[in-house]
Amino acid sequence: MRLHNEGVNEQIPVLREVDHGTARLMPDVDRERAWLLTVDGAPQSYVDLDAPDHLEFEYARRLGHVVDGAALEGVPLDVLHLGGGALSLPRYVAVTRPGSRQDVVEADGGLVALVAEHLPLPEGSGVTVHTADARAWLEAAPTASADLIVGDVFGGSRVPAHLTSLAYAREVRRVLRPGGTYAANLADGAPFAFLRGQLATFAAVFPELALVAEPAVLRGRRFGNTVLVASAEPLDLPALTRRAAGDAFPARVEHGGALTALTGDAAPVDDADAVGSPVPPEGAFGIG
Repeated sequence: MRLHNEGVNEQIPVLREVDHGTARLMPDVDRERAWLLTVDGAPQSYVDLDAPDHLEFEYARRLGHVVDGAALEGVPLDVLHLGGGALSLPRYVAVTRPGSRQDVVEADGGLVALVAEHLPLPEGSGVTVHTADARAWLEAAPTASADLIVGDVFGGSRVPAHLTSLAYAREVRRVLRPGGTYAANLADGAPFAFLRGQLATFAAVFPELALVAEPAVLRGRRFGNTVLVASAEPLDLPALTRRAAGDAFPARVEHGGALTALTGDAAPVDDADAVGSPVPPEGAFGIG
């Protein structure tokens, strides 16, 4: 991905103050209608309006793998997205599973308006965007109303504390249908205090867990994104493993004893003790 340079691309970068920071939309010179969204310098989303099934970010592709395994190919899903950004994953679901009904909950109304203006959804996408707090929306959602819930909420570059607790995990399970799947984008680095707490929290609510991440992240060599997958029913781990291993930057799928070992003595997180994910080190998600 190469970003806009003067004289190379006719598209003009967009800079706007939104509710929770400064948003910037920057065109990718390699793709005619592709844009990178950042908020306060942290990459949030990448969207190609001509190829909505293109997921540029590695963690987004891993979330896409979870979408691909959530039901038989092409079967529509009812999806609740907690966190919206520029709607990369909802666009992916809309084209790979036509007829899906998707609710997107994004707390930043200014960001919602910016995306609607410059990166509008096509007519009939089946995606409805709501400006609301993710936890409040989840708590008001009907029981057993979603096939898939995606947690991708970042306040700047941190997952908010109120979306990390045992009470939150219980609400996720309540809203999921039997056999439904939860997938969350989490960022951490060694010694993984935040990630270990999340594993303990969701293991207390869901009998089936998996973690998708690059080996370098799992070995503590660098700070990075991991995708937590949880369900009340057995996950199709062989298929998820194949998809993750086939990426340009292959990822590993950990489950069972490996996750137990990673969790160690971490305890589930109560609301009173919940903290946001750690601040990434400088340059962890830099734009190249």
